[in-house]
Amino acid sequence: MNAPAADSIVDVAGLSVGHFTDARRPTGCTVVLTPEGATCGVDVRGAAPGTRETELLSPLNTVEQVHAVLLAGGSAFGLDAAGGVMRWLEERGIGVKVGPARVPIVPAAILFDLWVGDARIRPDAQAGYAACEAASRAMPAQGNVGAGAGASLGKLFGIGRAMRGGIGSASVTVAGITVGALVAVNALGDVIDPASGRPVAGARTADGTRLLGTMDALLRGELPAPFQPSQATTIGVIATDARLTKAQASKVAQMAHDGLARSINPVHTMGDGDTLFALATGASGREANVTLLGALAAEVTARAVLRAVRAARSLDQPGLPLLPSVSDLA
Repeated sequence: MNAPAADSIVDVAGLSVGHFTDARRPTGCTVVLTPEGATCGVDVRGAAPGTRETELLSPLNTVEQVHAVLLAGGSAFGLDAAGGVMRWLEERGIGVKVGPARVPIVPAAILFDLWVGDARIRPDAQAGYAACEAASRAMPAQGNVGAGAGASLGKLFGIGRAMRGGIGSASVTVAGITVGALVAVNALGDVIDPASGRPVAGARTADGTRLLGTMDALLRGELPAPFQPSQATTIGVIATDARLTKAQASKVAQMAHDGLARSINPVHTMGDGDTLFALATGASGREANVTLLGALAAEVTARAVLRAVRAARSLDQPGLPLLPSVSDLA
């Protein structure tokens, strides 16, 4: 495998990342492979989640390790892509030994990107398999690829005033332990730079030329567009090379949501299914302070959100919503 580049989730030893982007319309999926197994926790904060195998990750339940995590577009249809990830892993003898078979454990979460293009096109099992085939230790592409291909944000005042979302990654290493994040940003709210507190991308003014500032608009009394459930969602994977239990991993996932709260406003809404997984490969051989890991997880999550939208490119195709990017408004 390729040596990992600095400052992305692949800096965490024991995992690799692959994207599949569908050329027929903006959608796709992204897989984080942990073929040696990794402890996994999850925390779901949005009110409209679409997930798979999250209940298995409860510390009360039996299976201790997972072999991949899938992030996908396509709304609930995109969960089908996890079947392709399972097939890829099974072909390589990877999974939990159950009687005569090995069963790969693949938690997954999806986001809603059916706004853009033919909604009948969405990630399927073959897409999940292709993402596995593409996986490597090279720095994953960011912006409008994989699960971020059809992402949008700033939709509280309608898709016609929204902007392009995407997928981004970041990492930090402290005291010999690395924490990384990979986040697909498809939020209802605006993306905020925590350093300045100002919107970077989000809902635009009625003429489309400037950022509106969603919270400022709400405080002025401007009302959101009619509510449509499940129209957004930010999903991601936090990973560390420390050793964690399932309970500890779930706490890290919970604290990582603070990174979403710093960088997306509003977040965890009725139209978002915000879900973060936390993987611990244990490759460093080190135990870790969970409070420290959670704080680092929030930091890299916020950085990954900003990178996702800054790497995005505008969507300007006939028959599709016009979704400008950060660089367009700049």
